[in-house]
Amino acid sequence: MFNVLIISQKEPFIDILNTLSLKSNRQIRINFNGGVLSSDAGLLIKEFAAKIDFANLIKKKFKTNDKSILFHKDDENLIQMIYQIISAYFADDCADELTSNPVFNPILEKKSLASQPTLSRFFNRMNEDSLTQFDDIDKSLRDIIYSIKRPEYMLLDLDSTLFGTYGKQEGEGFNFHYQAYGYHPLLCYDGLSRDLLKTELRDRTLYCSNNADKFIESFFQEYMERGIKTYLCSDS
Repeated sequence: MFNVLIISQKEPFIDILNTLSLKSNRQIRINFNGGVLSSDAGLLIKEFAAKIDFANLIKKKFKTNDKSILFHKDDENLIQMIYQIISAYFADDCADELTSNPVFNPILEKKSLASQPTLSRFFNRMNEDSLTQFDDIDKSLRDIIYSIKRPEYMLLDLDSTLFGTYGKQEGEGFNFHYQAYGYHPLLCYDGLSRDLLKTELRDRTLYCSNNADKFIESFFQEYMERGIKTYLCSDS
């Protein structure tokens, strides 16, 4: 068990044995003394994100079509939602509960988080171009990972699944295979590491292999350019 300590710049810090400081944020320090534990210690992934320069990648690659001057910028909203999801705060209205959270604010390096209405407007600004930007960000992350360790070959594992819905969302319906209501998204995993590489939300009426060739084509092109032998595993 460990503590996450948020240290203010004015507060003198008494050195403790086995206390670690994050390189990405000197206000955050960790020790193994137990005591009152933070439920958001999983946000220490910020240290890894800092090493791969994730925040600057998002800032460079992601922008919605809103031209107005925003207090909470698009890249900041996206990163906030990523950290919320990592910490199991899946809904955008969770932001209102996290406004004064002692871990979230230092991690995101903000005095206050974007509120639920701000995040809802942010999601409404997204469009097809946003999905293209996400694919580009994913490819850039693969560039970073493969620069550290390049795989000898790639196994693309293609599958579909059920994304459950409640109510009457557009495009949802009853899926007889899963015996439940929802959407029928297509997913592509790295068959060796089990990392999710790509997903496409589709309505329940589409058969699992429908347009799968178009979905997977960009990956074959990418890995051919990388010179990596690529294999495909799929059902149906």
